[in-house]
Amino acid sequence: MATPNYSYEKRQRELAKKRKVEEKRQRKVNKPEGEGEPGEAGEPGEAALDGETPVESSNPAAAS
Repeated sequence: MATPNYSYEKRQRELAKKRKVEEKRQRKVNKPEGEGEPGEAGEPGEAALDGETPVESSNPAAAS
């Protein structure tokens, strides 16, 4: 039976991490270009947060 090559497995995990970080960085770089597109996942959540903010600030009980 062959012995496991832990160095190879570790290297593969490191490469996968680097690939994932690079993909995330690319998404962040490309995000401002596509902000105006309808149907983005981030838009509805941001709109809901913006809608809640004025309600909280106008509530006198919350300010006390």
